[in-house]
Amino acid sequence: MTGNRTTATRTWRNWAGTVTARPARVVSPASVEELTATVRRAAEDGLRVKAVGTGHSFTAAAATDGVLIRPDLLTGIRETDRAAGTVTVAAGTPLKRLNTALAREGLSLTNMGDIMEQTVAGATSTGTHGTGRDSASIAAQIRGLDLVTADGSLLRCSAEENPEVFAAARIGLGALGVVTAVTLAVEPVFLLTAREEPMSFDRVTAEFDRHVAENEHFEFYWFPHTGNCNTKRNNRSAGLAAPPGRLSGWIEDELLSNGAFQAACSLGRAVPATIPALAKISSRALSARTYTDIPYKVFTSPRRVRFVEMEYALPREAAIGALREVKAMIERSPLRVSFPVEIRTAPADDIALSTASGRESAYIAVHLYRGTPYRSYFTAVERIMTAHGGRPHWGKIHTRDAAYLSGVYPRFGEFTALRDRLDPDRLFGNDYLRRVLGD
Repeated sequence: MTGNRTTATRTWRNWAGTVTARPARVVSPASVEELTATVRRAAEDGLRVKAVGTGHSFTAAAATDGVLIRPDLLTGIRETDRAAGTVTVAAGTPLKRLNTALAREGLSLTNMGDIMEQTVAGATSTGTHGTGRDSASIAAQIRGLDLVTADGSLLRCSAEENPEVFAAARIGLGALGVVTAVTLAVEPVFLLTAREEPMSFDRVTAEFDRHVAENEHFEFYWFPHTGNCNTKRNNRSAGLAAPPGRLSGWIEDELLSNGAFQAACSLGRAVPATIPALAKISSRALSARTYTDIPYKVFTSPRRVRFVEMEYALPREAAIGALREVKAMIERSPLRVSFPVEIRTAPADDIALSTASGRESAYIAVHLYRGTPYRSYFTAVERIMTAHGGRPHWGKIHTRDAAYLSGVYPRFGEFTALRDRLDPDRLFGNDYLRRVLGD
């Protein structure tokens, strides 16, 4: 095993600092052959295996006390097929690098989330998504994937090849094997016009369905302790690129969204009584703006303020009622919430454990500044979400278990039966998967 690296540094932490793991071995395979050898050796040694991305999950989905596989040497675009409209990319490639490489080739993903620090495999395996009327999560854009299974063999999966594995493994939680490569649908690069506009809570909730219907990508943020929201509408443009000016872009994206917001969060954590006043200032600081640019520059933004997050997918028709319940709960409680609540949408898709599996969905995401006690807030929000049959994001904080999840995912049994077939000895298991999938 020539290029394979085994490191002595054995403490792994996720981005938010909520999860720490101390694996027996940390390995960075430089090829698929080295990866399969690593998996086989771990099985021989009686050690469990988890692949990790950049640690952007808030849950312990990637934590292990066995062999931790880092994919930092398994990166890069392997093949571009313009005729088929696909690109095949190594699993450890960060989305940031993929987006810039595709743009150089005059290509783009159709839709993406708002952070691009994650690896391709990490983002897809946990169901990372943006917002979209017609276009779904990154996993829904997968056209094929390669999976190293528990016996060390490489399984190629697509709608034509091993279709029953493909139906589940696009959002596989790392439970079915280690993804080594992903083939994604791409299209010629296009322009998006972003229109950001403050709007009152009452207006945006009353007009929610109309905004979703009229825009390709609609989302909004509500600032707790205020009646203020910020809306964002992204639509394809036939016009010329008109990115934000350097100064105005820096003020909005760096100063207000990162620098000043970081300062406000720090003050709010130290003196919670200041949070409602800070929320009113924050919610009024962002002004309306319109700009046009290539997709990844519109969909994604830098996130330097560290936080913890819970997000639930609800049937779309239930979302606004649930959001109003969250607002009422905060208003009658002693909670002080410094982060805005984010609302996005997705069309139904056909992936077994997708949060939008079989139903048109809306997402409600709640955040708190890292280091702020979050359990009472998240527990109260989770109670509201589960009353509406909510499905938690697999990479974000939640307390649900297999008994609950099997009731909100019609194809849950299909996934666990496939897991029993591909990984009967739970080589890829950990405590998180035992909780959410059962044993």
